[in-house]
Amino acid sequence: MPTNLPNERSLRPAGSMELDPAAEGVAMDETPRLIASDKVEGTPAYAKDGTHLGTIDNFMVDKVSGQVAYAVLSFGGFLGLGESHHPVPWRALRYDVRLGGYVLDIDRDTLVGAPSHGPGEDAFADPAYGGRIDDHYGRPRRVAA
Repeated sequence: MPTNLPNERSLRPAGSMELDPAAEGVAMDETPRLIASDKVEGTPAYAKDGTHLGTIDNFMVDKVSGQVAYAVLSFGGFLGLGESHHPVPWRALRYDVRLGGYVLDIDRDTLVGAPSHGPGEDAFADPAYGGRIDDHYGRPRRVAA
């Protein structure tokens, strides 16, 4: 049964979204409510006071629920040396249009003391890693499937 859902508008402010040239006005990377994962990666992250902390390296999606569980924040170091990755609960982020990035609702001391890993390490291969993150931020542990 066909649907009569409206298409995305083809007219847009410059830089707000690209349109798929092969489709009829379907957004490829951003709409007013949705954003493609590759546009989140590399987005700046800020403390509540507006201080730049780092960037979103990637995010982790719960395979069962489909919800984003963590954003992995990359900060510190120079040219990748000394850099650390800190997974933070996705719900602790909010996007700030003025800053063009995500603001963390976590103080810097809590972030620095959180479980972290180095670049190229697959910390989530350890099933207990997510639990340590949840414990640190005071979230209840998820039941393993």
